Amino acid sequence: MSDTDRIITDEAPRNKNPYSQGVHAGDTLYVSGYGPVDPETGDDIEGDIRTQTERVLDNIAAVVDEAGGDGLDDVVKTTVYLTDLDDYDAVNDAYGARVPGTPPARVCVEVARLPGDVRVEMDAIAYLG
Repeated sequence: MSDTDRIITDEAPRNKNPYSQGVHAGDTLYVSGYGPVDPETGDDIEGDIRTQTERVLDNIAAVVDEAGGDGLDDVVKTTVYLTDLDDYDAVNDAYGARVPGTPPARVCVEVARLPGDVRVEMDAIAYLG
């Protein structure tokens, strides 16, 4: 993988699984999927789905920041994974409160299960040009 940089930060959760927190390729940053995990403890956070969504967005923003971007302002595409689409409205409210004036393109899907049995996970693509 020439012309790519692995992004590593203590401000987002890290583990021993074989993936990067983010990969910077040209002007594009690909951010791995994050659940509502506290980067200091490595534990899933407590709280309602809105609180969990905010933690997920904090984790994504931290990786974008580490790559030299401007947090969620540079995100151009997200994928939201929910274990229960009944959470969609609350997640949408929390997400909408955090994204800039022009929201990124987005996909939202319901999945059977997520790692750690969390209720929400997101990945992102950011443009850093």
